[in-house]
Amino acid sequence: MIMQRKLLTTGTTSKNKKGRWDGSVWYLDEFGERKRKAFSGKTQREVLDKIKKYIEDFNDEVRATGSESNKPLRESMQNWLEVFKYPTVQRTTYDRYDMTAKHQIYPNLGDKPVGDITSADIMKVLNEAMMKGMSYSSTKKIYNLLSQYFEYLEKGEMIDRNPMRNVELMKKANFLSAQGKENKPQNELVTTFSPEEIELLKAEAFKRYGNGKPKYKQAAIFFLMLNTGLRRGEVCGLLNRDIDIDRRVLHVRQAVKEYFRRDGMEITKGQETKAGPPKSATSVRDVPLNDTAIEMINRLREEVYLGEDAPLIPDEDGGFLKPMNLLRRFYRLQTAAGIPEDEQKGLHALRHTFATTLINGIKQPDGTIRSLTVKQVADLLGHTTTEITELYYVKKDNTKLEGLTDAFNL
Repeated sequence: MIMQRKLLTTGTTSKNKKGRWDGSVWYLDEFGERKRKAFSGKTQREVLDKIKKYIEDFNDEVRATGSESNKPLRESMQNWLEVFKYPTVQRTTYDRYDMTAKHQIYPNLGDKPVGDITSADIMKVLNEAMMKGMSYSSTKKIYNLLSQYFEYLEKGEMIDRNPMRNVELMKKANFLSAQGKENKPQNELVTTFSPEEIELLKAEAFKRYGNGKPKYKQAAIFFLMLNTGLRRGEVCGLLNRDIDIDRRVLHVRQAVKEYFRRDGMEITKGQETKAGPPKSATSVRDVPLNDTAIEMINRLREEVYLGEDAPLIPDEDGGFLKPMNLLRRFYRLQTAAGIPEDEQKGLHALRHTFATTLINGIKQPDGTIRSLTVKQVADLLGHTTTEITELYYVKKDNTKLEGLTDAFNL
């Protein structure tokens, strides 16, 4: 097998019996055989200069053969991203990979030859991210991207050793402790709207001007999301024909996503909006409509209806509304409703509130609690596993534990 030539030493010198100076450099040839290059001169300086020139020429020759291990990481990793990742992942995922590489990895390791990168170099990048206050999930993205990249190099036998083999991502508890933050259970970190906040939003959302015109465009969409658990991209991609009022169901078939606009692979100004398959196969689903959801759909259609093949919430041109514009509207509504800026939440909190309410339950007139199973809610949300629903979407209700042990006196 043809291998990449590699230096084994940086050269040694010694004076021989005749008073001259000898030198040598050991290297592996293209067949993996250990070889020696000899030098001779009248002075040690002459031999050292010859060794230096030989090593420079040797390295230039190795680089000229295109050895991946000798390329700067920036060049090698960017090529891997563009050739192997861009065609195989969703555009939003690629944009995240691209930004992680350019802003978190390249500034620290970009100019270093791939083969010279050590485990310590990578740990330095991860530790720096932690000390700068970066979130654990963002730091984990750096770790995962580097792991994928070096695994690709290792499988292709393009590096002698994989530096990620000796790198372990710090446990979340220790990571947060180093940042001076409390390590809370994941389900306590779930953001939801309180009943009081929901009432504030409702009171503000449907206000009208003196001429009867709604104060806020398509505000009913937020309460449709609250009663269906739809993601923002899914609700922006919802067509009128996807809604069956008679059967009280809507069909999630697509989602609107925003990508960086690119000229080839280079990011240019602005973003591109496109409707396509939703997040996962389980995201294609039927979602039942309660009375409030149907009322919100009717409100939206009264405000603007462009036909069965048009979006339920079109933009000014009749096309798909950008999810980011919907988010901006939601923050404006929260501000107007009197919710302090530091307590405002994103659109995903509506989805969290939907899931939390269904699982924790609602008290009925007869005093019983009506709730759904985690599996039922996972299916409604389009999750692949119930674990995702329990950990990341349902805020724990500790009041349900009150009095549970009253009959268990030990």
